[in-house]
Amino acid sequence: MEATVESRRHSHVFDEGDPLAERNTRWVVGLTACMMVVEIAGGWFLNSMALLADGWHMSSHALALGLSVVAYAAARRFATDRRFAFGTWKIEILGGYTSAILLVGVALLMLFQSVERLLEPSPIRYDEAIVIAVVGLVVNGLCACLLRGGAGHHHRLGHDHDHRHGLANDHRRGHHHHGSASHAGHGGHDLNLRSAYVHVVADAATSVLAIVALFGGKLWGASWLDPAMGVVGAVLVTVWAYGLIRETGEVLLDAGMDAPVADEIRQAIAQGPATAEITDLHVWQVGRGKYSCILSLVTAAPATPDDFKRLLAEHEELVHVTVEVNRVSLYRSA
Repeated sequence: MEATVESRRHSHVFDEGDPLAERNTRWVVGLTACMMVVEIAGGWFLNSMALLADGWHMSSHALALGLSVVAYAAARRFATDRRFAFGTWKIEILGGYTSAILLVGVALLMLFQSVERLLEPSPIRYDEAIVIAVVGLVVNGLCACLLRGGAGHHHRLGHDHDHRHGLANDHRRGHHHHGSASHAGHGGHDLNLRSAYVHVVADAATSVLAIVALFGGKLWGASWLDPAMGVVGAVLVTVWAYGLIRETGEVLLDAGMDAPVADEIRQAIAQGPATAEITDLHVWQVGRGKYSCILSLVTAAPATPDDFKRLLAEHEELVHVTVEVNRVSLYRSA
């Protein structure tokens, strides 16, 4: 039976959102904002650079985490908006990218304030500052657990899907599926959630550094440890921010041609019944572990786009496929 136009229409909502991650991120925003006020006020009155830096660090994270929540809400709200040709998932990625940029700003602020305090040291009220830093670490640990739960859930889903997918390919086609572990690692996780998680882990790390510095100053009189740990924290945050910028930036710029699925497309076409040559291939990510591709082929055998789409249908991560087929004779005369 010939397919109708309506039967060939399909939705461009390629990612269903992440309700658990969105809810947990809202909780983390509230906890982070409350602790931020305590740490900034405590660092100011107790004259602790490490505690103050941790507070300002947490303030920017509260803003960045808020951006993550807004990104989830915006992606959900505009999910069916026809202006977004390939869905709204990249709003979440944009939120993660923006958060990473804010992390760099935080690192620079921490570095400036820490160097300034190294050059002009001042007395610190250690006992009270240590208590606040420990409370901050506990709050950060709770926030990390909330966010890690969502991240771990999606990682397992992606791994299970790819494992089953790989077994199915091995059974049907008698060859090893190269992407069984790679898809989950490359594109199966929530980068918006990951950006929020990195912010919280960075907060926890700076809290640990603040506690170490404060104990060092209290027990051994090493007051220089307080601003020195601020410098170490700034470097650590910069490294994390760089990794997040690179990963989210690749998605935003559609730098997905090195994804395992691109090689799998080439293999599938090469092993098809009709001898065909790929003349143009574009692959980009449109959701967590989900990709779109445009494929142009030349072949000497009679074949239709649907013939090649069936070859690619077993790759469930390909959710939007466009195929153009040119016969060799017509292709050469063009």
